[in-house]
Amino acid sequence: MLDIGSNSAQLQVVDIVAGGPPLPAYAVKEPTLLAESFTPDGAIDPAGVRRAVGAVDRAVAEARRLDVDQLYVFATSAIRDAANRDEVVARIEDGTGVRPQFLSGEDEARLTYLAVRRWYGWSAGRLLVLDIGGGSMEIVHGTGLLPDLVVSLPLGAGRLTRRFLPDDPPTAKQLRRLRRHVQDEIGEIADRMAWEGVPNQVVATSKTFKQLARLAGAPPQRHGPFVRRCLTVDDVARWVPRLARIPMAERADLRGVSRSRARQVVAGAMVAHAAMSQFKVPSVEVCPWALREGVVLCHAVWDARGFLPLQPVSLAEQPWRYDIPRQLVAGA
Repeated sequence: MLDIGSNSAQLQVVDIVAGGPPLPAYAVKEPTLLAESFTPDGAIDPAGVRRAVGAVDRAVAEARRLDVDQLYVFATSAIRDAANRDEVVARIEDGTGVRPQFLSGEDEARLTYLAVRRWYGWSAGRLLVLDIGGGSMEIVHGTGLLPDLVVSLPLGAGRLTRRFLPDDPPTAKQLRRLRRHVQDEIGEIADRMAWEGVPNQVVATSKTFKQLARLAGAPPQRHGPFVRRCLTVDDVARWVPRLARIPMAERADLRGVSRSRARQVVAGAMVAHAAMSQFKVPSVEVCPWALREGVVLCHAVWDARGFLPLQPVSLAEQPWRYDIPRQLVAGA
């Protein structure tokens, strides 16, 4: 699967083994930096479009080199919600030979929940899943394999940074406006969540939560996916003002914060704090599985029928291909 996001196009190759976990055999990340490429009218500027085309072209070339048969290619909210999305998709198709599809925020939430449920199993009981992306935030609640409540809000870290935090570092007035906006948006969902019952486990996914957990002292990614990583609301409360005080260049020097995400980490941290506070969540466990694993699991377990709103590109049908073992590509 190749996921074209607000900061990068990520390709992951997964060999499907019956009964085995969808662990990547190979991964590659190509920068798109779309979060920095929006014009005032909400369109992706020409430089951003060129980066997206180049990133997808390199990722697809790598998939071909690796003899991948089936490639799921999709774009999340950065392109999905862009004012010129049709032009961007057409340019990517013309330049790479593959046409990105779209997952709605609700689709992303369901697939992420599926991955989290499979990671923690039935013993986790009632799950609340929080995910903060570049363009949207997903909130999912459920007791079974499929969620009972799915909400997608326009509270992505990149989107909010462009709208509310134009200065670097942001001013106190900008931070107050953003805080009120996020609290109002999440407050409506918090009232609805009260009817769903208290979750047995609260799980966070996405780079925003991973970065915050790393800042708070969680083990680095190189220690592998099976190391437990947690984040408390008090940790987030301490880091929000610290991140807001310093410019983007200094944030990029902090552990766990990549340069491409250093600008939007303040908004992401504020959303995380508001969600945990209003949902009365003292701590979350950061799950290593998320959207890409949900797509792979859906493909492997249900053959994607009736649940996955994506169609794979069959690279085996292309003239440059040879007869090879069957593989599935998945990316986030």
